[in-house]
Amino acid sequence: MRILGIETSCDETAAAVVVDGTQVVSSVVASQVDLHARYGGVVPEVASRAHVEMLMPVVAQSLVEAGVSGSDIDAVAATVGPGLVGSLLVGVSAAKALSLVWNVPFVAVNHLEAHLYAAFLEDPTMELPLVVVLVSGGHTMLISMEGHGEYRLLGQTLDDAAGEAFDKVARFLDLGYPGGPLIDRLALDGDPRAIAFPRPMLNDGLDFSFSGLKTAVVNYVRKHPDVGAADVAASFQQAVVDVLVAKARRAARDIGARGICLAGGVAANSQLRMRVLDACEEDSLHAFIPSRSMCTDNAAMIAAAGYYCYQRNGASPIDTGADPNLRLSVL
Repeated sequence: MRILGIETSCDETAAAVVVDGTQVVSSVVASQVDLHARYGGVVPEVASRAHVEMLMPVVAQSLVEAGVSGSDIDAVAATVGPGLVGSLLVGVSAAKALSLVWNVPFVAVNHLEAHLYAAFLEDPTMELPLVVVLVSGGHTMLISMEGHGEYRLLGQTLDDAAGEAFDKVARFLDLGYPGGPLIDRLALDGDPRAIAFPRPMLNDGLDFSFSGLKTAVVNYVRKHPDVGAADVAASFQQAVVDVLVAKARRAARDIGARGICLAGGVAANSQLRMRVLDACEEDSLHAFIPSRSMCTDNAAMIAAAGYYCYQRNGASPIDTGADPNLRLSVL
């Protein structure tokens, strides 16, 4: 079953063709990072206009790279939420139009659920149940994945998402945008033990809080204006990773998980990837670390999730709308 996936939830315009939910035959991503860098973050209106301009060329390129035409596509899947409503509407509208023109099913996909399937594209043999650490600019969640479409929310952030904290700290340090990769790179030259930043809620359940950590960084730098930015970045990153890894390990023990899986944009962080691998080795768990291209927003994961959604529920109603506040359906 060939599914065309379309992703326009934020600032990446993406299309991909995936066969049977596992085989990626094309994946095209047009990044808007340079457009938004001058503003220090994503500007919704700019993102929407860029999607309008880029989407159909990206779809056409994905079909060409897959060696197929519209008549070969069996379904069109698109992100319907969560995300920026203007951006979502561009992808949803295009996906519906293509499904009608090609007379194939339209499949509405939850962006959060799609992130859970990114690692499956690279390792379809993953054994369930898994603890998925979903960390991005908008979400920080611990999810028990017990089957296709069967999820339990174990914990989530009570304020800032981890990626949001990275971006805000990077902006305060005047590093630029996007903040996560810049802090990751700068931290390589710093000492992660130089500054004893707090580990928020480290021993309190499975929920997260990063707002106070961000504030601690700001207050420390203001009191110590001569401190090296590399040490600040390394110490801040270490604090975030310590909390994420500790809670993921605790969750895995609690549910008897077979492994820990990373997902979302922050899953590209080099320190987090290394620490999860080490933790899983110590705990005799499987570690599932998607490639960096599968951590960030892409349409291959949308197509993969769309395949499994279609197997469970069939086609989505053609009047399904974009939902910027869509939640992950959990047990």
